[in-house]
Amino acid sequence: MADLTLLYQTLAKPLTQVSLASVLLVLILASYFILSFTELSLLRKTYNACNEYGKFAYSCFLKPHTGDGSGGQQAALESFYKTQASIYDATRSRLLQGREDMLALVAAQVRHRVETGKIEHKPIWVDIGGGTGWNIEQMQEQVDVPNFFHAVYLVDLSTSLCDVARERFRRLGWHNIHVVCQDARAFRLSDYETGADGTKAQFSIGKSVYDEQSGETIGADLLTMSYSLSMIPEFHSAIDSVTHLLGADGVVGVVDFYVQNQVEFQSRNYMGGAIDRHCMWISRVFWRTWFELDRVNLESARRDYIEYKFGTILSTNRRCHLVGFRIPYYIFVGCAKDSSTSLQQLAALDASVTESPFISALDLHSKSANKPRRDSTQERHSKAFESAVVNLAASLPLPSAYYQNNKTRIYYDETLQKHRQFNDEYIYAFTWEDSRTDSRLLKINSDDVILAITSAGDNILSYALEGPKRIHAVDLNPSQNHLLELKVAAYRSLEYQDFWKLFGEGKHPDFHNLLMKRLSPHLSSQAFDFWLHNGAPAFSKGLYFTGGSRHAIQLVQWLGKLLGIRQDMLRLASAQTLAEQRDIWFKRVRRVLLSRLLAYFVIGSERFLWKALGVPSEQRAMIEEDFKKQAGQEPITAREGGETSGVKSGQAIWNYGVQTLDPVIEQTLIGEDNHYYLVCLLGHYTPRSHPTYLAPRSHARLSSSTSPLTNLRIHTDELSEVFARMQRASLTIAVLMDSMDWFTPGSEAAPQQVKAVNAALKMGGRVLLRSAGVSPWYVKVFEAEGFSAKRVAVRGLATPCTDRVNMYASTWICTKVGEC
Repeated sequence: MADLTLLYQTLAKPLTQVSLASVLLVLILASYFILSFTELSLLRKTYNACNEYGKFAYSCFLKPHTGDGSGGQQAALESFYKTQASIYDATRSRLLQGREDMLALVAAQVRHRVETGKIEHKPIWVDIGGGTGWNIEQMQEQVDVPNFFHAVYLVDLSTSLCDVARERFRRLGWHNIHVVCQDARAFRLSDYETGADGTKAQFSIGKSVYDEQSGETIGADLLTMSYSLSMIPEFHSAIDSVTHLLGADGVVGVVDFYVQNQVEFQSRNYMGGAIDRHCMWISRVFWRTWFELDRVNLESARRDYIEYKFGTILSTNRRCHLVGFRIPYYIFVGCAKDSSTSLQQLAALDASVTESPFISALDLHSKSANKPRRDSTQERHSKAFESAVVNLAASLPLPSAYYQNNKTRIYYDETLQKHRQFNDEYIYAFTWEDSRTDSRLLKINSDDVILAITSAGDNILSYALEGPKRIHAVDLNPSQNHLLELKVAAYRSLEYQDFWKLFGEGKHPDFHNLLMKRLSPHLSSQAFDFWLHNGAPAFSKGLYFTGGSRHAIQLVQWLGKLLGIRQDMLRLASAQTLAEQRDIWFKRVRRVLLSRLLAYFVIGSERFLWKALGVPSEQRAMIEEDFKKQAGQEPITAREGGETSGVKSGQAIWNYGVQTLDPVIEQTLIGEDNHYYLVCLLGHYTPRSHPTYLAPRSHARLSSSTSPLTNLRIHTDELSEVFARMQRASLTIAVLMDSMDWFTPGSEAAPQQVKAVNAALKMGGRVLLRSAGVSPWYVKVFEAEGFSAKRVAVRGLATPCTDRVNMYASTWICTKVGEC
């Protein structure tokens, strides 16, 4: 009573009344202005959004989900979804990320199987835990759902969500969609689909639909689980059941939340990619506890069991960015782990290992029965074969390389430190060796089997245009091979216009969609994972401004802007004659790019040489040694004048740069015929000046059904390891670039590698070498191990420019003339 009296006295005061009236007036005026300048539709949207997210917050964070007390899963699901079924789609668009990407990936895989004849009928799709049918409607962005699929089955245990789904498909008018409110463990395609003879398919849990004893072999061609696996309590039996729904050539796609420690997966060789898979301790504890409140389970065993039951085609780890938080989720695309295709590949490998761990059907067919059988003690096996044998013995899926549509990329263990040392970055975004010179020196024909260092893959593609029997691309850095894989996948899936944007201009505004919808069926899981994480940024700022080589290009462009010669550089790239090009170079550009100060303190530093140009300390030592010899014989004069005094590293590098760049400017026209330096000046190629592989006729050749790229094998390992596992006398050409410069003089490693090269080469086989040294020390090693060596180019007064790159002091051809 006293409180009411006090309130009445307060309100009776004139000052209080005036204050309240003022506040009320302000509210009325504010409401008037808001209503006057705001459309009613926007107000309705705001109200609806507040209402939807209010229901979402109440259902997810406040309302208990005990169901009807029976402890049943369906009752618990209804308790969770009934109050929010109508607003489920509107409130999940930002939380359940990755669904569109998963659908794009599986659609691309199924489309590829249909186009190549692996699936000869209209596909059947089963969406486990499909909820409101959002996934199925969204799939219309990828394929024409009513016409592409024979039938689509949405299986979900929540009656409220199934009601929403039925209404959705009535509105869309799609008649091949079947909504089944049922436990996924009890769902059987045989209850809905009939076989060719009019009888229902006969199969059950524990029995594969493709059992040879079964009368009918019908199965799902696509099986998806979108944020449903984490909500199934008995997930082992659920996964076992849906495994038997999948057809022999079917595809499974899963997207869901997860948390995992790297200790749990670091020894696996079949998971197909580990970028960002590890979750920090606080993330594992917080998200697992938080999601358990809504009966969502994030323990890693669910994902692990999926990877155990299926073969991995693609796998990636992402983060859902929501209100400042990063929630881990994954996308998995797989297939039957014991598919006949992978087993046939393994059998071919076991039957006859020649120069490759994968043997083409043509090679097997060409081995006639009357040929003498090789001594089994001479058989050599690849690491891919050995890892597959280990997995089969342990009933594990094969490494993901075995489940790819194209068996181009050979298995490697990405967790090894020798691969991880590159920190998921390539050094070279473009290749520095002159492919025209290679073609002239090697004279490649259809009988040649070539092994070459991958680098950026440009030369590999140039060799392919010559039509050799097989090419083996080798690089220890996985990212360099990822770049080559991307180029090969682009040939197989893209029209020339998109191909040119990617690798000619180095930019593409829609790379993510290209990767998901068109490139993904032709990439290994590791390469796909790499480009999903790095591709969009790379092709946004420019491919040739990425990788270690970006430092050199960025330095050139930064100096051009800082010192006011950027326009001169552009003029250099567009010069019409050599005379015009020389004039621009010697008057303006040379004094900046060949500055002694720059060479001494920046370019000459060991860190810059390695990070930007890929020059190791051993190669740098060769440059310095040659400089010492030249300085001891005669004074070194340059166009800037002056005589050397003392031997400094910076002086040696500066002199090397002079001998490299001056002849290039004097003898090659950059804008017309020297794309190697054009890309350094512009950051992209032009239709007039570009690598051979970027020509329209090259695209037509390498994208055809008879493309030589079908005979390409990509190895991620040391050269010595690959040579050691090659069948003896199986190669005709080995292109080692400047890799021998990396060996330490006097070490045992160089002779061992030369012996391995000798063993792998046929008699008369050739080795192409380039070196930063005029007379590299290891030439004598080749001569001592059964080779004759010939220097086919050397920089000097007679031939100042050895090729369009002119980056190396000498070029050598070593021919096998005897066994070592």
